Amino acid sequence: MAVTLRKPVAGVSKRGLAAFLARAKKGAGLRGEVHVLVSGDAELRRLNREFRGSDKATDVLSFPSIMDGEAGDIAISAQTAARYARRLGHSLSDEIKVLTLHGVLHLAGHDHENDAGYMARTEKRLRRKLGLPVSLTERAALK
Repeated sequence: MAVTLRKPVAGVSKRGLAAFLARAKKGAGLRGEVHVLVSGDAELRRLNREFRGSDKATDVLSFPSIMDGEAGDIAISAQTAARYARRLGHSLSDEIKVLTLHGVLHLAGHDHENDAGYMARTEKRLRRKLGLPVSLTERAALK
């Protein structure tokens, strides 16, 4: 597992995020190498535009791997995560973990847009097990 922090993020360390990633992978039943990039809105916007055709910043992107032994990559915007954390009243560290878990579930093959709520239920169960605040799929249901 590899974690890249493009710039320092309050309360988040490479070691701590890698340890959380290992727990999230285990909970999701995901095997293989996962790389996590924590960057900013500009980079997530570029990745979102390049790979999804959407010219806007986003919170988290997942890129499943086609290589044996690798599960894929996750990219997270620390700036968007900070806005969510402030709005929802929890720490930036917790928000980065929520986004990491969401990305791991996508790498494990879950798709909240087409699975009749299975990913949301799985995310909620793992979020509770991992001691995290409200998940991305739960937030969508609250809107």
